[in-house]
Amino acid sequence: MAQSKQNFWFSLPVFLLIFFVVVSGVLLTLSTGGFIVSLKETGFSITSTAQLSAHTVANSIGGTFSAIKDLADLRKEYEALTEKLKDYEYLQRNNAEIRRENERLRELLGLSDSLNKQNYPAYIIGRDPNAVYSAITISKGSKAGIKKNMPVIALQSGNVGLVGKVIEVGHYTSLVMPIYDFQCSVSARIQNTRDLGLVSGNGSESQNLSLRYISKRVLDELHIGDVIVTSGENGNYERDIPIGSISRIKILDYDSSLEIEVTPVVDFSRLESVIVMDREKLND
Repeated sequence: MAQSKQNFWFSLPVFLLIFFVVVSGVLLTLSTGGFIVSLKETGFSITSTAQLSAHTVANSIGGTFSAIKDLADLRKEYEALTEKLKDYEYLQRNNAEIRRENERLRELLGLSDSLNKQNYPAYIIGRDPNAVYSAITISKGSKAGIKKNMPVIALQSGNVGLVGKVIEVGHYTSLVMPIYDFQCSVSARIQNTRDLGLVSGNGSESQNLSLRYISKRVLDELHIGDVIVTSGENGNYERDIPIGSISRIKILDYDSSLEIEVTPVVDFSRLESVIVMDREKLND
């Protein structure tokens, strides 16, 4: 019993000593501001971390919106540049077409000046394949000096060729019957042999012409590619205007003449301008 009481009193002083040491340490810490500093540091750390996170998120969101805006601006610039490129390509095509047109006009005017007969350059402004004639409408009429039955020629790729003749004249426009028309017949010669025949149309610009009344006896003198020209007879056309070239020669047993196909010099599907000639007046 005495031993137990002794142990209790031993423990109590020890406990009190430890308690006072702890309290003294706490008081000392508080008195030196260490605890307060620790709290301040802890609060600053938490606050600064939160601010950094908020700043990072804000920057990320701001960067995203900025990137979206930049992408939209780039798209607008791309579309604007695309439109400018289209305009540039359009201008380039127009300039190229103008240059080609000027070149055609220079060739046409050069031919017009070189002819010894009065002539009238004109544009084709219409075609009517369903009419009685496969008529071609040109941009010159009686006001310009055009008259009925005047011959019409053209210049294509540096080659002169016969187009047809004027069959109707208005005040400002005229109708031309092309050589491929069924009702068109032209007195013609084979340029090399000077044999006389008659060239007639087959009703379509896509079909070759026919040369008739060439005797079989000259067969050995003919070749594919021989040029057919106007004879100048009958008063309708000037002499030696190219009509076309021989593309096929066929022998018929029952006929003393050859059947000859002629490809026209003029490509009527691409014909844009012509020259009407006045056989009665000299070129000034």
